[in-house]
Amino acid sequence: MQVTIIIPVYNRAHVLRRTLDSIVAQTYRPLQLVLVDNASTDHSWQLITRFAAEPPKGIDTVALQEPRAGACAARNTGFAAATGRWVLFFDSDDTMAPRHIERIVSAVSAAPAEPDMVNWGRQLVDTAGHSVVKPARPADVIANHLLHSTFATQAWAARRDFLAAAPLWDETLPAWNDYEFGLRLLLRDPRVVTLTGDTTVTVYSSGEASITGTGFASRAGYWEQVLDLLGAHIAASRRPDSRRLLRLLDFRRLTLAAQYRREGRTDLAAPLRRRALDALGYSAINRLTMPLLYRHIAAGRRGAAPLARLLIRQ
Repeated sequence: MQVTIIIPVYNRAHVLRRTLDSIVAQTYRPLQLVLVDNASTDHSWQLITRFAAEPPKGIDTVALQEPRAGACAARNTGFAAATGRWVLFFDSDDTMAPRHIERIVSAVSAAPAEPDMVNWGRQLVDTAGHSVVKPARPADVIANHLLHSTFATQAWAARRDFLAAAPLWDETLPAWNDYEFGLRLLLRDPRVVTLTGDTTVTVYSSGEASITGTGFASRAGYWEQVLDLLGAHIAASRRPDSRRLLRLLDFRRLTLAAQYRREGRTDLAAPLRRRALDALGYSAINRLTMPLLYRHIAAGRRGAAPLARLLIRQ
């Protein structure tokens, strides 16, 4: 079974080799690697074409160019060239452990029926070298994605035909495009296999060069746009648990408001906090606990989301 890895590249010549080396080191073959240069102004394209001219054995490599700005456009272009039965998207500054693809294929083969998606955790490394593990969460997958972004770009693979059956990456979104795409996929109720144990993907923050930058306030309004769009997706799905999912989304709004406050932007935090608390505070316990959780998050402490998931049951 061939697995396709799609990587958009924009001005990553200084780190692209690290990512390519981690793919070359994979213990599984056959692979297809689709590298899509997104109008880089450094020598990324030269590195891509040089690699594609002499690909390692068992790695069918395709080099493409996508002049339209944005990783989503590059990912969609890459998907059009994908031939593998299974597809995963990756970023050009991240790495995968040598057995990463092998673990995915083994999980697919061991499943009683072929799944639609495979999900795994990831290790996040910031610009100072500090790391934190974001685990996969096999239960309550939609709720956990809403709260923890568990289906971020580097955290899942899917059957190509499952992806091809619906719109791909939304090229109009200025931020959180993987958060939005992950929810749309999960609202289709896919069969998901979750990989547990050691993380085999490392995601490196690129600071100001990343899509989120180094904070939230600098892109205020974009995040709210995506959260409102997610609410529209949930409402349109007519799921029996849609009310609960919408309230979990309100907690994500509360989290964003707390992050604004932590960055010193109370002008941004106040209206979003008010909207979220009005939606969440229908019960006596929520009227007490949600403001406390808001302050907990604003102080930079962890652990609020699991408690919110327990409190928001319907």
